[in-house]
Amino acid sequence: MEITFTKMHGLGNDFLVIDCRSLSLPESFSWPGFSRKACHRRFGIGADQIILLFPSDRADFRMGIYNADGSEVEMCGNGIRCLAKFIWDKGISAKETLEIETLAGIIRPRKAGDLVRVDMGEPVFEPEKIPVDLGEKAEGRRQKTEEKIIDYPLQIEDREFLLTCVSMGNPHAVIFLDEAIEEFPVTRYGPFIENHPIFPKRTNVEFVNVKARDELSMRVWERGSGETMACGTGASATGVTAMLKGLTDRRVTIHLLGGDLIIEWSAEDNHVSMTGPAVEVFEGKISV
Repeated sequence: MEITFTKMHGLGNDFLVIDCRSLSLPESFSWPGFSRKACHRRFGIGADQIILLFPSDRADFRMGIYNADGSEVEMCGNGIRCLAKFIWDKGISAKETLEIETLAGIIRPRKAGDLVRVDMGEPVFEPEKIPVDLGEKAEGRRQKTEEKIIDYPLQIEDREFLLTCVSMGNPHAVIFLDEAIEEFPVTRYGPFIENHPIFPKRTNVEFVNVKARDELSMRVWERGSGETMACGTGASATGVTAMLKGLTDRRVTIHLLGGDLIIEWSAEDNHVSMTGPAVEVFEGKISV
C-alpha cells in the first residue's frame, strides 16, 4: 500500500505531514519504523520529523510527532505551524484559530497574515516536570530561584556549560555563549548534553548569542533529530530564558539557521506566543 504525504518546512525544519483520519494500516505497521525509513535523507524522502493528523475527542484535531530516529515527542513548534497550514490549505477546517491536541496539551495556532501565530502555553520550570534530575549531591551546585534551574554548571569533555532548563511541552537546556555561535561545534557538544544522565527523557539543546534587548541568535541540537535549521519550541524556550535572566525585553526576534521567529512572553497570562512561516514543498506517495 501507499501513504500520501505533504513535505513542508518551517524555516528549514522539515516534516512529512500525513492525514491519518481515514488511513487504514496493517497490524504490522509501525510509525516509529516508518519515520526512521521515510525521514532518512539518503534512503528515504528526508525530513526531521513526521507529523500525523488524527481526529480528537478533546479538540479540533490531534497531532502525532515522530523524530527521524523513530522516537515520539510531545510537541514541535515549527511542526504545529506546518500542520495548521496543511489543515487550512487542504480545506479541512476554515477556523481562524485551531485547537490541536498534543502530548503537551491543547495548542492553539491561528492565522497571522501570511504567517502562523501559536499560543505555546506557559513555560514550565519545575525540574521534575521538565524533567531534570540533578540528584541530591547536585543541589548545592545549581542556582535556585523558586526551584528554577538557572545557570547550572555541567562539565562536557573539555569545557563547562551553564544550563538553564525549561519545558515548552518538551525539555530544553538553554546555553548562552560569549563566542559566536556561527563557528561553535554544535554537533560535538549537542549529543553529549542531549543524552546526559540528568535528563531522564533526553533534552533539546539551544546555543545562544544575545545581540540586543530584542534580538537573539540561536542554533539548536534537537533531541532525536540532531542539528536542525530551526526549532519552534527551542526558540520559545530560548526567548523565555533570556527574558527570565533579564537579558532581553518580553518580545524578541530570534535568528535561526533557517530564518527568524518572533517570541513574546505575556506578563498578563504567562503565555508564550511564537510567530513564523510554514511552507509546503511538494506532495507525494511512499510505499509501505
